[in-house]
Amino acid sequence: MVSEVGFGCMSLGENQLLNAHLLHKAIDNGINFFDTADLYDKGLNELHLGSALKEIRKKIILATKVGNQWKGDGQSWVWNPSKEYILKEVEQSLRRLKTDYIDLYQLHGGTIDDPIDETIEAFEILKKQGKIRWYGISSIRPNVIMEYLKRSNIVSVMMQYSILDHRPEEELLELLHQQGVGVLARGALAQGLLAGKPATEYLQFTDSEVLRLSKIVDSLAKDKATSQSIIALMYVLKHPAVASAVTGIRTEVQLDEILKINQNKALTPAELDQIRSSVRRYYYQEHRK
Repeated sequence: MVSEVGFGCMSLGENQLLNAHLLHKAIDNGINFFDTADLYDKGLNELHLGSALKEIRKKIILATKVGNQWKGDGQSWVWNPSKEYILKEVEQSLRRLKTDYIDLYQLHGGTIDDPIDETIEAFEILKKQGKIRWYGISSIRPNVIMEYLKRSNIVSVMMQYSILDHRPEEELLELLHQQGVGVLARGALAQGLLAGKPATEYLQFTDSEVLRLSKIVDSLAKDKATSQSIIALMYVLKHPAVASAVTGIRTEVQLDEILKINQNKALTPAELDQIRSSVRRYYYQEHRK
């Protein structure tokens, strides 16, 4: 069981003492799911996380990702979902995370042209070896998600999902819910646009559309004596497919704000309808079945 809000560790800075303080405070307040990736800060993110959580490893659910391989110049990376690379790279993640197992190992992307069966084989080998407990994928591509549902034993899909990116509502959320695959929602705050940042263009929405929605969410937040960010999180958590809203946290102010979700009641059907009727609907145009 994962906490309804997960700690997205990509946003952590280089101050290890501050990072450790934030991570432990999150745990003390009921957050047990921590998500990172080997790509973040070229492995330093995993290293900092492992150092901070080593003493309480058994109390948390630790997730990381694989598939993006840094080039020799250290300036860019290439996509590598091969069996050989995954089996090799997991050793580096285990070392940096200072653990002998990863709770959730995720493919950090994916295309329909990948050697999908080979990728799945790598994850299954790691499960048998006890180096990972479960595996999943991080993807917004419907055709890729469908293939993994057919061929693999994934337990989760991490995808971007928010009031301003409701594309998963078309069919993916319900399908994953029916299959018993948990959704890890990222981007619930839409790069801060649903947390008080000035309105700007976002995906298919104009800045004026974003501003209009932000005002509606803000009004609803005031009615419930809470904040826009909490409304945004409660929106994605309302769908039964969503296991956790993974939120990037960098400062104590951000953490304190996120923790307020424990003090709020869920959105009512009427409030959900108000939000949905206020935003233009659109759907995935690429990477379909």
